[in-house]
Amino acid sequence: MQDYQDIEDYLYQAIPLAQAMAVKVRHADEDAITLAAPLEPNINHCATVFGGSAAAVATLAGWLLVYRKLQVLGVRGQVMVRRSQMDYQKAMHGAFTATTLPVAATAWQRMAATLAKGRMARLQLTVELECGAVTAGRLDGEFVVLPPN
Repeated sequence: MQDYQDIEDYLYQAIPLAQAMAVKVRHADEDAITLAAPLEPNINHCATVFGGSAAAVATLAGWLLVYRKLQVLGVRGQVMVRRSQMDYQKAMHGAFTATTLPVAATAWQRMAATLAKGRMARLQLTVELECGAVTAGRLDGEFVVLPPN
């Protein structure tokens, strides 16, 4: 298993909630992110994953993917979530993961070109939640990148 400690450290520093939720980076490259979280700090009154925790981990995966892709492209900007839609399909009774689905290369190119013009860029992406190797939910999100001042 690859060591993603530097990415986790940055995530905990930038978004302290990630550490409180015990989020771990399972995979991170320029095209995909997988985050994992245990049940215990994310549990609800029904002994399943709290919906807000699931949404937060999915949002973190999307945010981290955009952040990392900007680094690879050599582009600067501030990543923010603009809107998101969660679809909860199954209750999660244990540890879970959030994995970004592929984003078309043309979408990344369009984002970089827009930022190069000094304008805010938008990007749509999807994150899938899994628990016990079963799809449990999905986040469809729009992220924006603000150009540097």
